[in-house]
Amino acid sequence: MKLHWLILLCMGLGIGVGAVIQGVTDGPGWLGVLYSDHPDGGVRVDTVKKQLLKEALASEVGTDKVRAGDRLSHLVFDRGVADKERVVELTSAAVLTEELRAAGPGPIAHLRLAGTDVHRRVPLELDPNSSRKSALAIFEFIADLFMKLLKMLIVPLVVTSIVTGVAGLGAGGNFGRLGTKTFGYYVTTSFLAAGLGLLLVTAIAPGVGAQLGLSPQADFGQRNEDWWLVIQRMIPENVVGAFGDNGKMLQVIFFSILFGFFITRIGPEPRERVLGFFQGAFEVIMKMAEFVMLLVPYGVFCLMVKTVGGTGFGVFKPLALYMVTVFAALAIHAGFTLPMLLRIVGKVSPWRWFRAMTPALLTAFSTSSSSMTLPVTLETLETEGKVSNKTTSFVAPLGATVNMDGTALYECIGVVFLAQFYGGGQIGLAAMVTVVFGAFFASVGAAGIPSAGLVMMLTILSSLNLPIEGAALLLAVDRPLDMCRTTVNVWSDTCGAAIVASTEGEEITAKLTRSAP
Repeated sequence: MKLHWLILLCMGLGIGVGAVIQGVTDGPGWLGVLYSDHPDGGVRVDTVKKQLLKEALASEVGTDKVRAGDRLSHLVFDRGVADKERVVELTSAAVLTEELRAAGPGPIAHLRLAGTDVHRRVPLELDPNSSRKSALAIFEFIADLFMKLLKMLIVPLVVTSIVTGVAGLGAGGNFGRLGTKTFGYYVTTSFLAAGLGLLLVTAIAPGVGAQLGLSPQADFGQRNEDWWLVIQRMIPENVVGAFGDNGKMLQVIFFSILFGFFITRIGPEPRERVLGFFQGAFEVIMKMAEFVMLLVPYGVFCLMVKTVGGTGFGVFKPLALYMVTVFAALAIHAGFTLPMLLRIVGKVSPWRWFRAMTPALLTAFSTSSSSMTLPVTLETLETEGKVSNKTTSFVAPLGATVNMDGTALYECIGVVFLAQFYGGGQIGLAAMVTVVFGAFFASVGAAGIPSAGLVMMLTILSSLNLPIEGAALLLAVDRPLDMCRTTVNVWSDTCGAAIVASTEGEEITAKLTRSAP
């Protein structure tokens, strides 16, 4: 069975198993405290679990820790948007129990102390003593193992892919006229795609107030938003230390770009040895990534069981809006941005070029892999598009490696969606700069295999100090998005080949202005 069908099958099975677990087990939400009726009304805190103090979010101004003996007057559910907060008066312990049972895990709650404005911001989790928590334990364990495998790949995949890509571009005189045009096109379209994704996800805001069944624990909302500091953080003081911290991925990317560039500035013999090492390492990491991708269906299964079993089907509503945002951005980029470049810069008819490139686009849609589509892309460009072998042999393979418009757009939307969820609202300028540049470099480093873009998304999440568990949830709906964004990636590659060939004076298919015979 093909991988994407297996993923969809496991997703459905996971939803079914999760629904069964939720239906037959008892699992009310839990604040990390044991409580009872207070003699003076409200709820008395009897015991505070250490786990609450360890995992609770950073204190706000005027906020105190919940202590044994506290009298609680209100429970406030924070939906991430001020006008959607719901305040419940705690007249008894039974009221609190019923509210937690109805809410389930996921939302943020404030415990307000009676007679004061002091409160503690805490996440809701499943009661550790509930039968539901026990039933989900094995699935949570396997999902955590899967996430650790993904984290393991982040640094080596980024380093080897960027070093080999940059060194390969700068070696052998590739940055001549043809190389400059090609690379200029790829950089332009990737940034346009990322910018479009940022614009749409900011306008639609699918992550604001979303209930994803995740513990919204991150220091994202407390970070300094001075974008000058973002630039300063890009330069590592200790490269080894940066390699050992997934939260310093911008530093890893910056060093990898410099390292790859200066490989091209050393003598032929040492350059060959160093580049050969990184190319071999990249191939090894790719094999490891392919192995991890084979485990994706089972990771999705466990994730769906954990999510649906813990929180029900409410999680799919914000995910549906997230998917609509991605599809809309892909449609605009593929149906407007790229055709405009084709017509204005390349003097090529977009509709006629689209019909000529149909075999490559259909292959990309079915395989979800720009690398696997490359032979078809090359053949289609030469036979149907009438692009010269000189141009196709350089532009298309380079595009399959570094030109990932759909991936850049998708990663930008995915990261901002999660940032909106964890931050409780829209993100600041510094975070936007980080996301756009991170999406570009991560798309360059994304391998041409199914769902590799999702692995590279972890790079940007780590650079923003956001938990990567949210990316695992996006993995559950990634297959149809992956098929569409890969098609956009290949469509951009073929448009690039047409534009470069046209500006080089080639008489390609669908060219609007032809030279005199």
